[in-house]
Amino acid sequence: MNTIIVQRLEFSTVYPGLDEISERLDDLNEKFLIGEINWNGSDHKPRVSFSIASSAKEILLKYYVTEKWLRAVNTETNQEVYEDSCVEFFVSPADEGIYYNFEFNPLGTCLMGFGHRREGRKRADPATVALIRRRSSVYRNCKEPKDEEFFWTLTAALPFTVFCEHEITELSGKSIRANFYKCGDRLPETHYLSWNPIQTPKPDFHRPEYFGTLRFL
Repeated sequence: MNTIIVQRLEFSTVYPGLDEISERLDDLNEKFLIGEINWNGSDHKPRVSFSIASSAKEILLKYYVTEKWLRAVNTETNQEVYEDSCVEFFVSPADEGIYYNFEFNPLGTCLMGFGHRREGRKRADPATVALIRRRSSVYRNCKEPKDEEFFWTLTAALPFTVFCEHEITELSGKSIRANFYKCGDRLPETHYLSWNPIQTPKPDFHRPEYFGTLRFL
């Protein structure tokens, strides 16, 4: 299982601006690849990496994506952003089995769910999802996939309060389980990439037994 040591970044304010967060994430020494092709028949492989850190009150993420096709259609919270060009963060903050899925398209539109497994998951209240601060380099819809190589980034700051089934006040010194993904179900060439390998017969991101580890400094 892959493990990431997550740095703690210090800022002058509790909730720093996304521009500053983005720059600090760019400056981190290591970026992590979302490059595992886990299933035959889906060998299309965009170039995807991410940076991760924490602050006093947030988990900080930045995705860097270069892909042949770009689709950005969904604009409303909890729509099916996995049909677009999509990056995802699945995370289980505790040991009781509940994990969260955070899924973002290039516009920053977010689908957020939680539960113990794929079946019976709940979609988060849009007011909760609105707490996630996001900034993307893509500013307008792309309703048709474009057959050209395109680079885009997404920065997201996830406050601890967004984990609505848990009470998180501090992550320093803790380890949690997580995985990172890239997909695009309605792209001309579908793909299902992960950071930590998944050993299932068919594509399935909802497999917490294959999550890696995040260790927070």
